[in-house]
Amino acid sequence: MSKPKRPRKDEDVPRLHDSLRLSAKGVGMVLGDLEARVLRAVWAARAAATARAIHERVVRAHAISPLTTITVLNRLVAKGVLDRDRSSGAYRYSARMDEPAFLAHASRRAVEGILSFGPDAVAASLVDVLAEREPAQLEALARLIRRRLRERGDE
Repeated sequence: MSKPKRPRKDEDVPRLHDSLRLSAKGVGMVLGDLEARVLRAVWAARAAATARAIHERVVRAHAISPLTTITVLNRLVAKGVLDRDRSSGAYRYSARMDEPAFLAHASRRAVEGILSFGPDAVAASLVDVLAEREPAQLEALARLIRRRLRERGDE
């Protein structure tokens, strides 16, 4: 099993939508629903896989044609999310980033966009939402902030 590569250069990062779909969850916020399903199937394969193998994973939970799966795979290649290599006469698809790296990249893009509302409003909202949904995360956030301030020499 090969581990997906993490991108190293700016041109190696995926090209994601400039808008978030707030009604979606996780990867679906930055990709279409079907793209998110296909990408999850690629991650689940854990190694480069043929379109047929990916389709077999996707079709278990979502009825689509093999041609639609191939179209979505190629769209994800064009966006820089997947790599496609020809091996033994068949294309094999693999993720350019593992799931945690992709989520970190997507969430950073989302935060950069959200900051256009103003850092004070965003910080207050983040603290309020964490207090409501994940109170334990507030302390983790406070530790992270203290560490970053120490690294900068501000504390």
